[in-house]
Amino acid sequence: MPIDPDLATSTVYPDGVDAWDEDRIILYHLGLGAGASVEPGEVAYVSERKLKVLPTFSVIPGFEGVRPAVQGPGLDYRLARMLHGEQELVVHAPLPVRAEVVTHPSVEAVYDTGSAALAVLKAETSTVDGTLLCTNWFKLFVRGEGGFGGDAPARVTPPATVGPPDLDIEVQTLPQQAAIYRLSGDRNPLHLDPGFARRAGFDRPILHGLCTWGVACKAIVDHLLDGSPGAVRGWRARMAAPVFPGEALRIQAWKSDLGYSVRADVVGREVAAITNGQLTV
Repeated sequence: MPIDPDLATSTVYPDGVDAWDEDRIILYHLGLGAGASVEPGEVAYVSERKLKVLPTFSVIPGFEGVRPAVQGPGLDYRLARMLHGEQELVVHAPLPVRAEVVTHPSVEAVYDTGSAALAVLKAETSTVDGTLLCTNWFKLFVRGEGGFGGDAPARVTPPATVGPPDLDIEVQTLPQQAAIYRLSGDRNPLHLDPGFARRAGFDRPILHGLCTWGVACKAIVDHLLDGSPGAVRGWRARMAAPVFPGEALRIQAWKSDLGYSVRADVVGREVAAITNGQLTV
């Protein structure tokens, strides 16, 4: 049986040990398109002298931790069928510029949407002395693997987006952005190999969903949070449609009780790339 929820959720994975420094942080930020100007706030993403760290960087050690579970026991499928559909982050403490960390991975749940399987992978990342930094949930949709009789996922109510947005900007992605972002660890050929992308149903390689997710978070930090990554307490969103490297994103945000409701659309194609976005402050 390719999808076995009981086996997937009962499998125990070893903790992942990782470390990062200024260079790894800067490479991640460059993968989001940071450093496009010499404005002080932008330089702070790419200079080791006064380096600030976006909380979305936590998906990098988090993904390394859950990587064995992506196609682990109970999750037997072709990689080309998998799309990273949603990501949720809770920040427990600001990410340091340098750290040695341990990530505890698990498969929290496997749902049956009918047409696809939805695997929820959880990654809790702590410093080696036990300080919990962040928790990430990677939500992976495996097309064509539904119908195995599992529980359906709960419906998520989209955050309210009433009235004119508090932020409405365009952010240009780079033609080579996927090639840069993949150097932070996710080397799925879907993002670089045209033949693999066509077999997966796309005209050409697509940008990493987590790259788009990070770009949207950075826009909120830069334009609504005075450039302070430490103000972010949580960030979740659905990567609703693929973005091709070089496309522009229209990012909008509305003030909410928790922080900001967020969406991002692909300019010129009129499709929503980010939906159900909620950034908590």
